[in-house]
Amino acid sequence: MKQRSFKKNEKGAAVAEFAVACLFFFTMLIGIIEFGRLLYTHNALTDAARRGARYASLHAENVACVRNIVMYGEKHFDSSCNPNSGVSPLVNGITNATIDVTYIGADLDNDPDDDTPIDTDFGTNLGTATVSINNFTFNLGIPLLNINITLPSYTTTVTAESAGEEPADL
Repeated sequence: MKQRSFKKNEKGAAVAEFAVACLFFFTMLIGIIEFGRLLYTHNALTDAARRGARYASLHAENVACVRNIVMYGEKHFDSSCNPNSGVSPLVNGITNATIDVTYIGADLDNDPDDDTPIDTDFGTNLGTATVSINNFTFNLGIPLLNINITLPSYTTTVTAESAGEEPADL
């Protein structure tokens, strides 16, 4: 008789154990999915910095257009380099504030140690273009954990290219 009364008191134990196991299982499953999303974001930001630097190396000092290329990709623009309507950024959370574009002219005598001035006019085959994506925050959406991760800076520097244009006389 004692054994029967003991089993009657365990009626809800299986449901409680199942709930704890499901919580752990689904947290792990969502964590794996979020880690994959983090890797995708990392790769997309790396590619965006490379894409922007490549565009900047071919187009002299058009910072607004380079930022649009980094945010939206090359296919989503009209002739004046404005994004088409309804286009969303390739990476959620990327803004103009997170993108830095820097053009640096060439040291004309190729001696960086001397005091000769650097040609500040970025032109065909002169200098470098650098695109950086800084302070990008990734929101890790794992249940019960609200974690924001600030990703490292993504920086790409490319030397200027002529793309078939004749360089100006120096």
